[in-house]
Amino acid sequence: MCRSIKTLRAPYAERVTDEDMHAAALQYVRKVSGFRAPAAHNADAFNEAVEAVTAATRALLDHLEVRSAAAKASLPGYRPDDPGRAVPVRPAVTPK
Repeated sequence: MCRSIKTLRAPYAERVTDEDMHAAALQYVRKVSGFRAPAAHNADAFNEAVEAVTAATRALLDHLEVRSAAAKASLPGYRPDDPGRAVPVRPAVTPK
């Protein structure tokens, strides 16, 4: 993964601009293609890929639902020792 691509969703980014999404897409396409700047005969494919990844990033960010800590705490199985995920807690098995 490109280390220069930053996380673009809340709470890591307060406001994400089109330029932020384009920069992340450009870094991704550069990494995947292996070209920092494509040759003239590859420029169209390179630029189309950057635009497609930018659009996919925009769609993803528009549809993500980021839950607050309060909302996470209300999930079944939420463990405060592992706030990054909610894990179902199995009920204790009582011997019969």
